[in-house]
Amino acid sequence: MDNVPHRDDSTDVLHLIDGDQPLDWEHVYRDNVTSIYRLVYSRVGNQADAEDLTSQVFLEALPRLRSSASGGEIHKYLVATARTTLASHWRRRFGIQVTTIDDNLASAAEDVASIDPLPRIRHVLAKLPPNYRRILELRFLERCSVREAAASMGISAANARVVQHRALRRAAEVGLEVAP
Repeated sequence: MDNVPHRDDSTDVLHLIDGDQPLDWEHVYRDNVTSIYRLVYSRVGNQADAEDLTSQVFLEALPRLRSSASGGEIHKYLVATARTTLASHWRRRFGIQVTTIDDNLASAAEDVASIDPLPRIRHVLAKLPPNYRRILELRFLERCSVREAAASMGISAANARVVQHRALRRAAEVGLEVAP
């Protein structure tokens, strides 16, 4: 059972059972959390999901980190874990397989910030059926609640949630077809 981590409650350091070198979990987290968060945020586009998925990346990676790994090796492992976590997220959420995620973390957030998404959004919305387009416009462009959107469309809130879910899945498919 080499390299099986266990927590020493007296310190904030992770020790390996058969290893001499401690792995400072706080240091690993501080050094990598910003770049991992930026990568995840650039892919999901909202703060809540990005925070949850970033936490999941670190929780998945913690038991597998070697104390002898360099900072670069740890970062590469965290990026690989982020890829897997994001792929699972997209597969669960939209039922689509994501096969590539850009490795360039430094430019990922800048690239997303420099792109004007509105033309592409309008193009994707134009390819959707009218009820799908309307629910997405109300919910995400006009920032209506589910109840407000449902009332505007003359449907129940439960139906609005179903229509929104289906619209998001279809928009994801259309978005892949019209990639920039």
